[in-house]
Amino acid sequence: MLRAVSSYLYVKERLHPGLLDKLVTGGAQAIEIFGARQHLDYANRKQHVREIADWFRTSGVPLHSVHAPLYADYEWGRTGAPPVNIASLDRAARIEAMDEIKRAIELAEHIPFRFLVQHVGVANESFNERKFEAAMTSIEHLRAFAKPLGVRLLMENIPNELSTPERLVELIHTLHFDDVGVCFDTGHAHLMSSVSAAFESVKQYIHSTHVHDNAKDRDSHLWPGSGTIDWKQTLELLGEAPHKPPLLLEIEENEKINPVEKMGEIFGSLVPV
Repeated sequence: MLRAVSSYLYVKERLHPGLLDKLVTGGAQAIEIFGARQHLDYANRKQHVREIADWFRTSGVPLHSVHAPLYADYEWGRTGAPPVNIASLDRAARIEAMDEIKRAIELAEHIPFRFLVQHVGVANESFNERKFEAAMTSIEHLRAFAKPLGVRLLMENIPNELSTPERLVELIHTLHFDDVGVCFDTGHAHLMSSVSAAFESVKQYIHSTHVHDNAKDRDSHLWPGSGTIDWKQTLELLGEAPHKPPLLLEIEENEKINPVEKMGEIFGSLVPV
């Protein structure tokens, strides 16, 4: 299983080659970039994007995926900016959301990557048919934009009523697109129901993962083993996924833990050589 990691670990900092070097030192064989402007200014192609593109070009480490932005500002919504929501019932807001996501997809013109990880709705979003239809329209539009750039959309199971594993499968079936898949988030699955139940629902569509732990109390993005997920069972399940997804850590920074050392420990225990 490919060892990968999300730059979410350093999302509060400006992404630079030194941080990417740390991820590789920790054992990452591939990387996901978290699309937040304060972290990677994906619209700044002359400076920031070029700097990061040069690192990927010379390092030989692939950019596996990009996480679609959650906010369009540089403060991650702290100044009152609305979330990027492809299921919004406000058509103008939905168009603005898609435009922002397309800016992140255009990273592929400078740093090729395989997958865009996309949220459907926002945290705790309730379900209704109009939101479901709005999300379908957005996904269809984003897929058409991403496909010529070699990017495939993966919808992530997140804690809301639009993004349960069953709803994601319904979306895929309704859209009739065989190239739209799922990024399976272990922590969210554990929080919402169980890893095993969620996995069985989306097994055939999983192309990537977000691997983290929690105590089934909140979305805490802990290192595996720091919560209550059964990791032996989880690794066995992921090994059964037909598209052979990577084990991609998406961990929240903890100042008390050396992330490079911890990555090596976790990769060594979960994905032994």
